[in-house]
Amino acid sequence: MKRDGVRVMVGESADLLQHPRRNLGNRYRTQAQKFVRLASKDPERFDENMAWAEQNARQALLHDFTDERNWRCLADIKIVVQDGLGLCAVIEDVFIVLGRDAEQVDQLKEIDFLLVGLELLEAAFTRDPLDPDIWWATFMEAESLEAELEDFAQRCRRLDFSDQRANIVYGRRLERIRVGGHEELFIELARHLLAHRPNNHELWMELGRLYERREQMDEAWSCYDHVQQLQPHQTVRDSFLQRITGRMMGEEAKPWTAPSIEKRSQFLEHMLQLSQRISTLDKAPEEVITVEEEVVSIHPDLTRLQSLMDAGDASEAFFLARRLVSQGEEWAEEWVSKAKDSF
Repeated sequence: MKRDGVRVMVGESADLLQHPRRNLGNRYRTQAQKFVRLASKDPERFDENMAWAEQNARQALLHDFTDERNWRCLADIKIVVQDGLGLCAVIEDVFIVLGRDAEQVDQLKEIDFLLVGLELLEAAFTRDPLDPDIWWATFMEAESLEAELEDFAQRCRRLDFSDQRANIVYGRRLERIRVGGHEELFIELARHLLAHRPNNHELWMELGRLYERREQMDEAWSCYDHVQQLQPHQTVRDSFLQRITGRMMGEEAKPWTAPSIEKRSQFLEHMLQLSQRISTLDKAPEEVITVEEEVVSIHPDLTRLQSLMDAGDASEAFFLARRLVSQGEEWAEEWVSKAKDSF
């Protein structure tokens, strides 16, 4: 849906959003602010300069949606050009990135966003800072950290994190929870986020490192395997195998080997079950096609994969295909690639 160009712009650059780049965000924001100043000094070229300002502000968000200054920059421009609907769309997008219900904005349609839009934006950032360190600091200042964490966990369990920006923002918050010593909560919620967006390789990496420190080697290998599947140039799975094998060789212990097919399948089955909680597709029965009295049975998992991809449920398709590959179903490799391409 295109409201003022922000959503479409973001959606068309999914790869960039996976890795927010602060330096490029800063550069484009600075350019946007320069054009705003030029517009104020040259009334005859006001519209032209403000158009350039908005374009650069959008580019700043494209490259770094985790910097609140980039959102404020675009919101300020909307105020200058008196675009209330555009400001409403910006705030709606902020709500999505923060994992909040965008319908909350719809309830404010009768409000003059040119008067209160900036106030709403600041209220959202005060409650939910995009910077994970600032966000964690607010938790540490709470009277009851455990109560705050439980509220956060309940919120995570009911939110839709299919928007990769929200997935990244919350993934980095979970890293702070892990560093704070709440490892079990981190594992639970990390798996929840990954079920929504399996291509968050940053979170797979953090989960793998935690499992390795806890000496849960099979689980660590499975996480690193996902990272290498998603980012083939990062040979973290192979490095882990070399690292753990070298450690074992120096001890009088049986060398560690990669998880068995059964263990890999169990891990992927668990992730598949998590992804099914958010799937929009019901289970499909085995399909039978009759052609000139000859009955051809189509593999039910193939039918399921086709239906999932048609319905846009790439996350569930990804885990189903990977589980099938781990069980020796080589034909499913094609569907792993198809699901990855749809992220």
